[in-house]
Amino acid sequence: MVEVFIGLGSNVGDPVANLKEALTRLAEHVTLERVSSAYLTDPVGLREQPRFLNAVVRARTELDARELLSVMARLEDEMGRQRDVRFGPRTIDLDLLLYGNVTCQEPGLSLPHPRMADRRFVLVPLSEIAPAIRMPPDGWTVAELLSRLPASQAVDRIQLEGWPPSLG
Repeated sequence: MVEVFIGLGSNVGDPVANLKEALTRLAEHVTLERVSSAYLTDPVGLREQPRFLNAVVRARTELDARELLSVMARLEDEMGRQRDVRFGPRTIDLDLLLYGNVTCQEPGLSLPHPRMADRRFVLVPLSEIAPAIRMPPDGWTVAELLSRLPASQAVDRIQLEGWPPSLG
């Protein structure tokens, strides 16, 4: 079993319900171990859209990285994700952030996620559940990467009834 971290985001429809449904669907393919708090975040790229609800989950899987990525893309499609506008609104966005200590830069698969070290909306929830994890290939911890980013991107922890969901 490989430890993986998956980022979740939604800003269309009912984002709380979308994140919960995504976790339920992911649990059919991975063993969920821990879910971060929910964070309300400013959009990156296309700014004229609603704020996102983001979280990160730690899980374990026997799937290889490409199989897991394929499962995640299928779940996004099943949940109505539209891919017509880059960085646009979405019912659900699932990003494979880390797959063990694997580093890979191939067409269709980049590990660790290529933009996560620059995104507070990823690092803040990730640091909540795994602040000391070292990021391949340089060995920086999540907390160290987060401390290097400017606080200009709003990432607000919010209290939601029933979040984080029980994994037991």
